[in-house]
Amino acid sequence: MPTTFHIDGSEIHDIASFYDVMNALLMRDEDWDLGPSLDALDDVLYGGIGALRNLDEVRFIWTGCERSRAALGVAATRAWLQEKVDRGAPFDTDRLTAQLHDLDTGRGTTYFELILDVFAGHPGLRLDLA
Repeated sequence: MPTTFHIDGSEIHDIASFYDVMNALLMRDEDWDLGPSLDALDDVLYGGIGALRNLDEVRFIWTGCERSRAALGVAATRAWLQEKVDRGAPFDTDRLTAQLHDLDTGRGTTYFELILDVFAGHPGLRLDLA
């Protein structure tokens, strides 16, 4: 039987609050927090860290996912990408500018969708959207 974690979408209002929720779920026994990074989320989901340590079967249930989808949608994604463009190096600003253009023309990937992609990269984890 898998260990189940509940992601409460009502607590997710922006990218930072998504990581607050994930830290509360997964990092409570660690002396450090998961930073606001898709790469960091990916690393944690491999297991061996925090609440995922020594677990073979893991299930996440994301309640209120439509609220999270909106909170992590085009506006949040646009702000996240624009911040990276504004910072410049070490970010590939040409690639980020193209992503902004795709987002603005309805062909881009939102932060919510990027999170789903990270979870999908871990076939040993199950993510149910509710």
